[in-house]
Amino acid sequence: MAHLLAFDTSTESMSIALLLPQGLRVRESVGGAQASARLIPDILALLAEAGCTLAQLDTIAFGCGPGAFTGLRTACSVAQGLAFGAGKPVIAVDSLLLVAQDARSQLPAQASLDVWVAMDARMDEIYAGAYRWQDTRWSVQSAAALYAVDALNDRWQSAPPDVVAGSALNAFGDRLNTMTATRIAQPRSRAEALAHVAQQLWLDGAVVDAAHALPVYLRDKVAQTTVEREAIRLAKEALS
Repeated sequence: MAHLLAFDTSTESMSIALLLPQGLRVRESVGGAQASARLIPDILALLAEAGCTLAQLDTIAFGCGPGAFTGLRTACSVAQGLAFGAGKPVIAVDSLLLVAQDARSQLPAQASLDVWVAMDARMDEIYAGAYRWQDTRWSVQSAAALYAVDALNDRWQSAPPDVVAGSALNAFGDRLNTMTATRIAQPRSRAEALAHVAQQLWLDGAVVDAAHALPVYLRDKVAQTTVEREAIRLAKEALS
């Protein structure tokens, strides 16, 4: 089993997972505007609790989006800073896929499962994608995209979903027509789901050099360079 650190700040929650041969440790807390200041201290505290150093890690994974711009840049910048300093490869994790994995954990065990993830993207739009669990692994059936509510409803009208998970269920309520689909609006543990998906990607060899790790933007971004610079500065300080 890999020594794997993973974190995601693509939503208003901050999720951190440390997967080691001796077990999984997680931290979940409020993210949003606080993530840029709290992410690195919480990562270092989790490593210290486990008696693990950055040098002992095999890889560092981060939620690459889609999601909130500032959160994506924070996670990417911290992953790059820590990976550069420790000489480790990086895994970019689809932030919607971890929602699908969390939904799977809340359902009875099934050999095959199709999950649509629908996350509130603000501005009356939705980040959505479709994923299939089969043969003990996930695959992408419909890549993450930005939808207007009516457009997503039309998509589902032609191919009704089995399961829909994500924050858009509460944000849009009855405007989102999921028909007979099982609805999972609240996550059980984003951090545990993140660790599971990151481990699959590690086993698949889906690592990249830190310089090539990039967030996934589905909407024109608004620059937040001060947040990026602060995240990079804190990551460098953590390694000094």
